[in-house]
This record gives sequence, C-alpha cells and structure tokens, in this order.
Amino acid sequence: MTDDLVHLANGVLWPGFLGTEAPEWLLDELRDGLAGVVYFSQNVGEGLPSLSDEILRANPDALIGIDEEGGNVTRLESAAGSTLPGAAQLGIVDDVEATRASGAELARRVAAIGGNVVLGPVADVNTDPRNPVIGVRSFGSDQKLVARHVQAAVEGLQSTAVAACVKHFPGHGDTHTDSHHALPEISLGIEEFERVHLEPFRAAVAAGVDAVMTAHIVVPAWGAEPATLNPRVLGLLRGWGFDGVIITDALDMAAIRETVGIGEGAARALAAGADLLCIGNPTNRGEATLPDQDRRDFLAARDGILAAVDDGSLSRERLAEAAGRVSRLGQTLSVRAETATPVEYDGSDIVRRAITGVTRDAEALAVVDARRRSTLAVDSASAYVAETLAADGHRVRVDVARTTIDEQDGALDAAVAADGLTVVLLDRPDTDDGQRALVERAALRDPDAVVVNVGLAARQPLPLALVEVGSASRIGAQAARDRLIGGSSRRADPSPDSAGAAD
Repeated sequence: MTDDLVHLANGVLWPGFLGTEAPEWLLDELRDGLAGVVYFSQNVGEGLPSLSDEILRANPDALIGIDEEGGNVTRLESAAGSTLPGAAQLGIVDDVEATRASGAELARRVAAIGGNVVLGPVADVNTDPRNPVIGVRSFGSDQKLVARHVQAAVEGLQSTAVAACVKHFPGHGDTHTDSHHALPEISLGIEEFERVHLEPFRAAVAAGVDAVMTAHIVVPAWGAEPATLNPRVLGLLRGWGFDGVIITDALDMAAIRETVGIGEGAARALAAGADLLCIGNPTNRGEATLPDQDRRDFLAARDGILAAVDDGSLSRERLAEAAGRVSRLGQTLSVRAETATPVEYDGSDIVRRAITGVTRDAEALAVVDARRRSTLAVDSASAYVAETLAADGHRVRVDVARTTIDEQDGALDAAVAADGLTVVLLDRPDTDDGQRALVERAALRDPDAVVVNVGLAARQPLPLALVEVGSASRIGAQAARDRLIGGSSRRADPSPDSAGAAD
C-alpha cells in the first residue's frame, strides 16, 4: 500500500482519543494528513486550548470538532452542566434572534478552546414523544418552527470561526430506538418524510451550512441500507446543491459496529457519498474499552478504506473527492477566523422566558430525582441538575426502573419529612409509567408538592403542580429553582405564564 494512499485515507478520518493529552500515534497521523479530531468529555480539561494548539501545530488545517449543543448535551461543561439554552427552550421562546445569538455564543466558546466545528444544531423534528435520543435536543415537533430555528442557529454559529454541522440527516425524530444501541427503522412514506423531516435540512443548506451529519437510520422507502451507507439518501443533499462536507455519525455506534463493522462501514459510507468519517468516542464500550481503543478503532476504519480501494469497491477518485472537500473546509475556517466579531449574550434571560408553570415562595427544596438513566448521547441524569435544584436542601436519586415500590416510597417519605417544598424531578412524564406512578404516590403524601419536568412537556394531566423546564441543564435547573424559592422569578419575569399560573 503506497504512502500517498494512506495519506489520502487519513484525510477523511476523524477519530476521538483517550485522555487530556494527544497520544503520540495521533500526532504522527496528524502530521501525515489526518483530518482532525473530535473532542469528548474525557478530553476536556484546563489544558484544552493548549491541546488544540498542539493538534494544529501537527496539522494546521485540522478540523477540531466537539459535540456541543447547549441544554442537555455539553462536553465543555460536562462536569457542572450547560449554561446555554437547549434547542427545545429556544423553540418554546420562538425568537429567532435569540437562537442566532445562542449559536454565536456557542461558537465563541468552542473557538476559545481551539475548536472549529460544532456538531450541531439538531435539525431533527421530534414527532415521536417516545424518542430516547432526541427529545428536547430538537427545537420542536413542527417542521416550520424547527426549520427557522435551524437556519438561525447555523447563521449564528457560522458568524465566527466555526463550522456548523446540522444533524442527523435525513431526520432522527420519528423513532423510539436509539442508534447507539440498535439500528432504528422509520417506516414513513417518502412524501411525509420529505414534507416533515427534510424541511429543516433544506433550510440549513439554504443558509449555507458547512457540514451535514448523517443518521444511522433505515427508511425502507429509500432502501434497506442505513442513511449513512445509502447513496440514494446522501444523494438528496447533492441534489439540493449542497457541496459542503457530509460527515457520518459515529461509526462505533452499534447501528454500524454491530452490523457491518467499523471498517466496512467506513468504506461503504465513503462509497455512498460521505466525506468525513466520525469514528466515535473510544470510551463508549464502557468496561470493555481497551487502553489503546482509540488507535484500534482508527486503524479499523483506515484499514477498511484501504482494503476497499484495493478490491475496487471504493474508487480512489471518490476518496480523493472526499478528502478534497474536507481540506477545503479547513482552509475556509482559517479565513473566517480573521472576520470573527464578539457579541453580547444573556442565556439566562432566554431560559427564564422558556420556563412555564407555577411559582412558589419556598425557603428550601427537597428533591426526589426520578429521571431516566443517561444514554451514550445524552448525560440526562447527571447529578448537577438535581444538585442545582436542591442546592443545600434534601436530595435523593430514585431509579424507577431499578428500585422497588417500597424503596421509592421510602425516598418520597424522606423528602416529605425534610425541610422545604417537596419536588419530584422528571424527564418523561408521558412515556414512563414508573415516573407517572411515582408522581401519583407523591400527591397522596403531599398535595402541595411540585413536579419539575426537564423533558418534553407533559400532555397528560398530572396530579401535582408543574414547572416545565425543557432542558436537563444547570442553567435550566437554576431558573426552575428561582421560580420556587422566595418568588424570585415573579420579580424577574412578570410574564402571564409565571405570574398567573394555576396550581
């Protein structure tokens, strides 16, 4: 295998890596044309800007990406929780200028640590309330609302030295399966899929988005292959005139790894029309993660590409075309960096505008945290939400899927007996029977208790007063606390929803 072909293959690969320092193998590959890296939580530390500098010294055109959305999904603030509004909160406020400003602020933060690609915004229209992986990461369930906010977010993000990457094409919103664990199938007809789920992606392309991320979903109307490996699906983007970078969702997700494998998945994605292959987070295997898992996954992807070129299933021309698009994006971002301008921003005001429900004058909160467990994509059950909500007050975690009714009732009794207002913290009140049953039992013990919901807004009535937050974030939890402690939110936000809500 020639050195120039290895260099060309490196130009379409985007690996994650272990640790807060760049391993020597990674720096060597960057010097040999590796497209860049993707940062995950395990890479984030005080030395992140210096790490980015080291990566850019090894390859000045490297793309440094990060999965940073605000709201439920953050890598930069994974320890304490996001201080940016989430997409659902922005959709509730429905102020495109607020969304544009949030995009610009997110880009500013990413650029400050040396990053230049944001894996966002989410352009999925969340039409299935059972969706385990999108939910409040989406701007909403109406395609027109989602489209206008996707366009605004793209414009905000790309107003600075950062590329936006809308995801997950052609739309991950109408599924109740998580592609991190299985291969979802969406059995909508083409007409409905195009009318609802493609509209936000068209808006992003019209706004000049730099990159689009694929989804590992099967839409039978377009064929049996997942979108990431499906030339018919990826060809839709080129048919719209999009000439930016098509980026795969992580190839180490089960939808690819446990079906065709990382190597074959990499080669088939390129053959289908993808340009940049996100290999994924090497810690996703949990206890099965090996000390060199990052390099193993990288080599599996590259070996798959080289083998496909060798056997003719992937043409060298297609590989060169993909590498060329990736390289041009790096050059574009270098020019854009010279024109970036700072902006003023207040995310807390946006979040306060998004939150609805009751207010209280409590002196303390006793929180029963009954949210679902975190997923590989969303750290939704992180302790920082309940910690921020409870502050110095009573706090207990209850996993309704893994604990007995007696254990749950014991947690409720302890909260009711503690000082302060009893708060039940939820994220799936309509689709999780265990969470709803817990609320019903809480209402029998303390009719004055309050539910704080950080997931999709409840459509079915609950037997307790409710605060709808729309995001499992630190900034959202703080705003919810402000509504319930001392009436502070009534002084700060005199809107009808906050001042006049009925119990």
